[in-house]
Amino acid sequence: MQMHCPCASLLGALGWLLDCGPAEVGSQRGGRTLRSEGFLCDILLKVKENEFPAHKSLLACSSDYFRAMFKSYTQESKASVIQLQVVSPTGLQHVLDFIYTSLLPLSFESLEETLEAASYLQVTDYLVNNLSLENCCFSANVARRFYLPAALAATEKYIVNNLWKLLDLDLAGLLELNFKTLLAVVESPDLPMVKETRLLDFLLLWLKQDKSRLIHGSSLLEHIRYGLIPVEDLRKIYTQSEVPLTASIKCLIIKAINYHTSVFRQPILQDKSTTLRNQKTRIILLGGGTVSEGLITEVLAFDVYNHKWKALTQVCDGVQNHSVCVVGNFLYVLGGEVEGGTPGDPNSDKILSVTNKVHRYDPRFNTWTQITGMLEKRCQFSCCVLSNNIFAIGGRGENGCLHSSVEVYNISRDRWTKARELPCKIHGHASATCKNTIYISGGKYAEPASTSKDLYSLSSLEGQWMKQAPMSIARFGHQMATIREAIFTFLGLYEPFSEIERYDPDLNQWTRLRPLIYDRFCYGLVVVEETALLIGGKKWQDSREVPTQDVVVHAVNKRSVYTNNILLNGTNITRDPEFYTNVVNI
Repeated sequence: MQMHCPCASLLGALGWLLDCGPAEVGSQRGGRTLRSEGFLCDILLKVKENEFPAHKSLLACSSDYFRAMFKSYTQESKASVIQLQVVSPTGLQHVLDFIYTSLLPLSFESLEETLEAASYLQVTDYLVNNLSLENCCFSANVARRFYLPAALAATEKYIVNNLWKLLDLDLAGLLELNFKTLLAVVESPDLPMVKETRLLDFLLLWLKQDKSRLIHGSSLLEHIRYGLIPVEDLRKIYTQSEVPLTASIKCLIIKAINYHTSVFRQPILQDKSTTLRNQKTRIILLGGGTVSEGLITEVLAFDVYNHKWKALTQVCDGVQNHSVCVVGNFLYVLGGEVEGGTPGDPNSDKILSVTNKVHRYDPRFNTWTQITGMLEKRCQFSCCVLSNNIFAIGGRGENGCLHSSVEVYNISRDRWTKARELPCKIHGHASATCKNTIYISGGKYAEPASTSKDLYSLSSLEGQWMKQAPMSIARFGHQMATIREAIFTFLGLYEPFSEIERYDPDLNQWTRLRPLIYDRFCYGLVVVEETALLIGGKKWQDSREVPTQDVVVHAVNKRSVYTNNILLNGTNITRDPEFYTNVVNI
């Protein structure tokens, strides 16, 4: 919006001009000409002895009041003259000028009459419907100053949704925003595509614009999420002198600096100040490979609402048969098999080796951190999170040896320690956490080398593994998920039927469910809003294993399928949150 008189000078101005759009639309330009010529006017509005010729169609488009009046079943719809009792002649004249030109010439003497007429004739909706990047900041100031609550709510919402554009296109308009509206913006949990650093820079600029604004500094700056700002920027802000910082704001900055220096503890230090605004659920697809390309390093994010994939980041090493988990919206990638061979030599043989490495992904800054590796090298194992501790359970190690060992990662200390061992050596099992208890099922034993139906549970770090009711189907390479405080087991490797089972922890009882109509194995599994998604993997077709593109959706009492355009197998995925140039709720 073009502002013809700065907001700061409103109190001293004798008059000013509100331009509610960058230009008149064609209908307004034509309507203004017809009105000035008195041509095709089909209604005469009268206020006392004053007459105002107008066009019903344009009045109805601009005012809910007139739209209702001119409905075919009303008495006024057939009248050629309408007497208005409440509004003043001056107020009506200004409202009609606005309807026909998008320009509203005002003086303080006529302001109250004009606003009263606009409210009575319900023209404020027209103002709201014509919000644009050019006029939204000034409109917010007008709505705030003259108490137009509906218009104010709409303009503030518009500014929140478009702040990322306004910072580039209308910084001058933003710098004229009133304090209350700016506070509503900075309080918003939903500021799409605006980095916290840029939001802070803008607030400091707004405060420096006028020394009288400095009294609002603490009220605004306390809503900045300092944990999302790089530590070097935090130190600069702390030492700058142009905007005085209160003790409480300095404490927030110091807390954020300490957070950044506590690298390994960050997942358990999460709070509002370290959480991304405008988070959206995404699924992270990580690891696995294709027949033609081998192991894949590209990490994809899947939007479950519009069914679209986009590249997110790269893993340090291509990996398969790994495990993943999320703590505090940080993504952990544990173990698995990585490719060996001579670095830089495309002709060298790619030998898969088991690793104990653990990497952590931070979606806010789009960065990877290698943390302390596991005590044992593991693949085809499972991991679970219990009380912010990460459990790595069983699996296969080097030279094909199987593990019965369990180890636990203490995030606060960045250290792995041994935990209670499994009753037997096992790999290819699945795990899930339900009601603060870890459950593992199926897999293959070392002796005898057979697929298992067994289910075990562990309820605490110091507890014992307890044997529970077995599944009705022996499974290997399958997946488990917790939905509505029950555990579901999904398809495993080479299962002749695509059957699902549900386990009730309270009854210690399994129930067989209707099978999926799509078979698969080596897929990824994730739960979003009580719906399980089986992504990628392989299936049987014409007696051959073939990669599948499908994403199979399993919901309670409902199944559907949609298609992914990437051929993947050996894939493991997890939930993650959205960012703008970076992010994981994903």
